[in-house]
Amino acid sequence: MENKNHYRYENEMDTAVLWLKDTPPVRGSGAPRLRSWMVPALMAAVLLVLIVVLGVYNSKKSERLASTEGRVSNLTDTVQSQSVSLLHAQETIKELQQLQFSVQNQREQLAAVSDALKHLSVVESLVRSVADLRSSLNSLVNNGSAADRCGSPGWTRFGSSCYFFSRVTLSWNESKDWCEKQNAHLVIISTDGEWDFITKKSIPVWYWVGLSDGRTGKWEWVNHTPYTMEQRRWRPGQPDNWVVPVHGSEDCAHLYENGLLNDLHCYRQLRFICQRHDGHM
Repeated sequence: MENKNHYRYENEMDTAVLWLKDTPPVRGSGAPRLRSWMVPALMAAVLLVLIVVLGVYNSKKSERLASTEGRVSNLTDTVQSQSVSLLHAQETIKELQQLQFSVQNQREQLAAVSDALKHLSVVESLVRSVADLRSSLNSLVNNGSAADRCGSPGWTRFGSSCYFFSRVTLSWNESKDWCEKQNAHLVIISTDGEWDFITKKSIPVWYWVGLSDGRTGKWEWVNHTPYTMEQRRWRPGQPDNWVVPVHGSEDCAHLYENGLLNDLHCYRQLRFICQRHDGHM
């Protein structure tokens, strides 16, 4: 039984082998070939996509890089500009500090000048007080003889005239009227001797004299005698005929504290000098 079965099995195996050998290959079966080129193609496609993506990415990255470089360049320019501005500001601060130091020095100098002027004012006041005391002393010493020679106290003789140096202050016109009431006139100074005598007694006080340009616009004495200009008798730059809207021009002359002539507005209150000749004593 086993031999029969074994024989049958061998026959079936032989028949199957023959059948396989005789069977021709089936046409149209391209699966292996399709697989052989499909995988590289797919890989090539993926690689191409990657290349495109990378190209786009690199392009955008380049644009961003260029933009960043532009911003960095702008920032660099801004920083440089700010640096220059800062340098200018520092120089300006230094100049301001120097100006502040200069202003402080000027203030200190002005303060020193102010103090000096205060002291000078005190000195001038003392000088005037001493001059007044000297004048009073001379009046007391010479009171009797002066009264005998000029006819009334307070008058001082020089040459053929007597002179009165006032203690009160009046305007030029008021001074003129006061002198005329004393049978005199505001002083007319004609000679060098008179100049020396009067200036020695007047310094350092301001005194009206009988000289004005208010009547004709030309300088003349109170007796209408024309005045011959002697610039050496005037302060430098005078007379300047300075005009003030309310009070007009400076039309009256007075002796300045140094004994030189100066023009002044006639309304000002000053001391004055009267002159009286022998024939009116």
